[in-house]
Amino acid sequence: MKKAKNDFRQENWQPDHSLASAIPVLKLPRSQGDGLKYPFLLQFSSMVRSPLYTVSLNNFVFNFSRICLFSFLMLKKFFQSTLTEAGCDEAGRGCYAGPVFAAAVILPKNFRHKLLNDSKQVTPENRTELRYIIEEKAISYAVASVDNGEIDSINILKASFKAMHLAIDKLSEAPGMLLIDGNRFYKYKNIPHECIIKGDGLYTSIAAASILAKTYRDEYMLQLHQEYPFYGWNNNKGYGTLEHRKALEQYGICKYHRKSFRLLPDQLDLFSNQATSCSI
Repeated sequence: MKKAKNDFRQENWQPDHSLASAIPVLKLPRSQGDGLKYPFLLQFSSMVRSPLYTVSLNNFVFNFSRICLFSFLMLKKFFQSTLTEAGCDEAGRGCYAGPVFAAAVILPKNFRHKLLNDSKQVTPENRTELRYIIEEKAISYAVASVDNGEIDSINILKASFKAMHLAIDKLSEAPGMLLIDGNRFYKYKNIPHECIIKGDGLYTSIAAASILAKTYRDEYMLQLHQEYPFYGWNNNKGYGTLEHRKALEQYGICKYHRKSFRLLPDQLDLFSNQATSCSI
């Protein structure tokens, strides 16, 4: 089969160890546009092994960890080029306690940052740094939440969609299209949307929304931790970790727990003593 001009196979790799630090330099070939669209990316992830790389790209040099470099090459700036897009994502959907948060973000079409990725792949320190960058650079952004009481009333899926709708409502500029992380969504007014599975690792606007939703929710859970420190929400943020489950066994539930979730096998007994357990 004839090989494309910019086909990036393993034999094209020429690690350059000339740097004093001996960090490999991966020289990417020139191409049209920004030089970031290559079909080799999946191969790239499996072939690279060193934890830090210097990439020479069209005479520019970048230093990245493997995850950041892969993200920098992979994230797409937009789904289509005609309509203004808002990326939407949620945080806290699977938690035992606390609200579900959602964010909507409209970014400039030329926005790119080497740290930006799905929030689950970014360190807490880098998430905080990205939050302030996104808030400064975004054309518009908004964050909203739905509390655990309403989650129990309407279910977590509908609550996640409602949080996204509330965030979109708060945008200062109306988007022409919505990019939704996931495979389902309730239509928002007359705005078209595209559901993208694992979209927070594919599109910059969704990744930015995931960063904001995660950082805002984590901050909120730290506040709840001050009220109920024994659940360890400063560490687990309400997720069902071993620490959290052991605390539930010892103290029972509190007013911030999601009663519609199966928290423990003897959950009904805990609910019957809810007033006592919440007053600890």
